[in-house]
Amino acid sequence: MAAAVPAPDPTSGPIPVPVRVLGGPTVLIEYGGLRFLTDPTFDAPGDYPAPSGRVLTKTAPPRIGPDGLGPVDAVLLSHDQHADNLDHAGRALLAEVPRTFTTPSAAGRLGGTARALAPWQSAELPRPGGGTVTVTAAPALHGPRGCEPIVGEVTGFVLTSAGLPTVYVSGDNASLELVQEIADRYAPVDTAVLFAGAPRLPVLDDALLVLDGAGTATAARLLDARRVIPAHCDSWSHFTEGREEVVAAFERAGLADRLELD
Repeated sequence: MAAAVPAPDPTSGPIPVPVRVLGGPTVLIEYGGLRFLTDPTFDAPGDYPAPSGRVLTKTAPPRIGPDGLGPVDAVLLSHDQHADNLDHAGRALLAEVPRTFTTPSAAGRLGGTARALAPWQSAELPRPGGGTVTVTAAPALHGPRGCEPIVGEVTGFVLTSAGLPTVYVSGDNASLELVQEIADRYAPVDTAVLFAGAPRLPVLDDALLVLDGAGTATAARLLDARRVIPAHCDSWSHFTEGREEVVAAFERAGLADRLELD
């Protein structure tokens, strides 16, 4: 079980955690003096065939390319088996990043600096000036129960450090039961980067592969998140919902004030 992390002084107000959504699931997070990048996808719009024969169509370029990123200390990779989470340019970037945290199966396929983290397993990174940031793998399920043989293994992440607020990155998760498990350990979460977009797959009876807007709002409530940054809900044609549906769901749930859209 993850060790307890000292909470920041509530009288001093929230400590800023800069977060920028670059498109799709790719998000740049500055935390504890370190720069984390989620699921790097920098290829141009176009069709991207998968080994299964399914074609994923990217509809928009990233807001910035790899050359505009600046230094990245670690990649938080939900999974490597789908082009909308790791594309050709993203794979090239991994070779330039000191470390990539991901699932055990993805680490085995990627090699290099990829480090496997099983659910609830943690790794520590030194912070500039002293202290550490703890990266903990959070359980995730890329569809309904039993979907792993079809869609593969995925993971989310939790970032913690003494005196800093907690950050949760969901990855491609469709399970609110797993969100509850994460909330049981870490709530209230300060910043939640929640993947949405409501993609579906006919072979799984059109069940959600990632949360829809309503599920994202429920996840925010379960986590008691002060601040929610939606990702993975633009730039790909197989997403059945976009940011508008996420915003509408948060408005219906009375949580619109927690959303942060850039």
